[in-house]
Amino acid sequence: MPIEGLQLEVLHADASIVVLNKPSGLLAVPGKTSDHCLSGLAQAQFPDALIVHRLDMATSGLMVMARGSAAQRQLNADFAERRVYKRYVAVASGDCRESESHDGDAWQTIDLPIMVDWPQRPRRKIDLELGKASSTRWRTLHYDPRLHATRLELEPLTGRSHQLRVHLQAIGHPIVGDALYAPAEVAAASPRLLLHASVLAFTHPGTGARVTFEAPDAFDSEA
Repeated sequence: MPIEGLQLEVLHADASIVVLNKPSGLLAVPGKTSDHCLSGLAQAQFPDALIVHRLDMATSGLMVMARGSAAQRQLNADFAERRVYKRYVAVASGDCRESESHDGDAWQTIDLPIMVDWPQRPRRKIDLELGKASSTRWRTLHYDPRLHATRLELEPLTGRSHQLRVHLQAIGHPIVGDALYAPAEVAAASPRLLLHASVLAFTHPGTGARVTFEAPDAFDSEA
């Protein structure tokens, strides 16, 4: 189905928040070349919905919007202070088990600083001297020898643009379908970027309770 014909997928809505499942290929917010975006679709149904974070256009998954300025202020602060828990699922090229340490901890950490690659914007790159500190936790879920690709869980500890994509490229396992960072054959292996925001947990700005939302990926059905 063309992006323009997609229905808004609302997972939860109340007086303070709207939780949405963004499809791959749809802008999160208006861009330079198009106003068709998730936030615009949401605001047509919820006129008081305000942006507090975003996903790359190629990435699918969970986004929360605040309803009203008070909720927006709280959620903005929570994102800025890293009080929001985010987990992603990705399919990365190659056998990522080869990159695992063997100290008994299933989670690994990538600590590599990222900066804008100015001659090749919007790309980012690793720069050990000028890059901003960036950390990603990851672990292997399943290796598929037929596809020579590995399903991963990822937890960004910082929120740099393209962080997960750049970090996985840096360790030699670019995400399948990544037109910006993967070699041509890996980019062409999927019609979309296989990166999905699957879990989002935060303090509800209306009730003060900790809430968690989950949305499984649809990689198999979209392939």
